[in-house]
Amino acid sequence: MVETVLLKRLDVLVFIEHGTRRLHLGGVTARPTGAWTVQQARNLVMDLGERIAELRFLIHDRDPLFSSAFREVFAAEGFRIIATMPQTPRMNAICERVIGTLRRELLDRMLILHERHLAQVLREYLIPYNGHRPHQSRQQRPQTPHRGPPAT
Repeated sequence: MVETVLLKRLDVLVFIEHGTRRLHLGGVTARPTGAWTVQQARNLVMDLGERIAELRFLIHDRDPLFSSAFREVFAAEGFRIIATMPQTPRMNAICERVIGTLRRELLDRMLILHERHLAQVLREYLIPYNGHRPHQSRQQRPQTPHRGPPAT
């Protein structure tokens, strides 16, 4: 949850590929609903295309927004669905850490005006985060390796 300059609360839905630490922005809204989260899940499945076959699990908390229809989108792709236990952030520690990183490196340093502004700021942040940022768990390699000209 992010507060704007005018103290309006916005919810952000992000998806993280645990193996690569690649971050996907699901969406930003002031009024999240179960139908909205289902649509964001469908959008992610479409965006990933063939890469969806590389993923096996969906881990989410017990928020009522993650309805059976939301889980069904991923179950149809062959995912195993894991709901975390109540009040156990360590069950999804990678997600908790990424949310902390987003807060410390971005959201605590900016004044957010409205939904569109927050979505744009997050999209801009994801470019270097997914493309250039090294991760200790990946031996300091970024999520998307830089593809330069072929070596001769």
